[in-house]
Amino acid sequence: MYFSVLSTKQNLYNIVPAATVCQRNTNYGSKMQQNLFDNHNILSHDGEVLFFPAFFEKQESDFYLDTLTETIPWKQEPIKIFGKEVMQPRLTSWHGDKPYTYSGITMHPHQWTDELKNIKTKIEGVAQVAFNSVLLNLYRNGQDSMGWHRDNEKELGGNPVIGSISLGATRIFKLRNYRDKKEVVSVELTHGSFLLMKGPTQHFWEHHIPKTSKVSGPRINLTFRIIR
Repeated sequence: MYFSVLSTKQNLYNIVPAATVCQRNTNYGSKMQQNLFDNHNILSHDGEVLFFPAFFEKQESDFYLDTLTETIPWKQEPIKIFGKEVMQPRLTSWHGDKPYTYSGITMHPHQWTDELKNIKTKIEGVAQVAFNSVLLNLYRNGQDSMGWHRDNEKELGGNPVIGSISLGATRIFKLRNYRDKKEVVSVELTHGSFLLMKGPTQHFWEHHIPKTSKVSGPRINLTFRIIR
């Protein structure tokens, strides 16, 4: 089932701030504004996650948000959770060179668009890898979400490199220690920001985007990957 999301256009630039809830009282969203390429690792151990809160300027971010909302073939698909089939609480689209299987579904790739190629080229200069696929998620409002998970499918390799671009409404992104489920690090993913996960992160940390009543506008997330 494909969706037209043109009706959300009036809310595209309603960037709704969300409170950062971060253990150790560390506000990464504001702390790193001073330097776009500050490579401070927001994890204290067993992983590497770098955050660049103003990777794209606002005008460029607005353009990508508007264009991708209107031109990407968004689709809502079912996934299997503990053997039960449920609809994903967001819209998705897979683009790249190879298919991708996760949570019981196989996504066949759409072609690269010029906008996706341009974003990919820019983040590859920082990530120092060549991505060959991207998963796009459209969170229509604060009730769309992503459950706790690790990007550890075998197609991603031993230590996956995941480059994540956020466009639209600010959402809280949480990382949780996979072993004890107690240590949590949170960061505000702002309009035009870039989050890079690499090294052993997917072995020791899981992540999610929780629901929130504080956000009414849409958000697009692009997670660039390397499918082996």
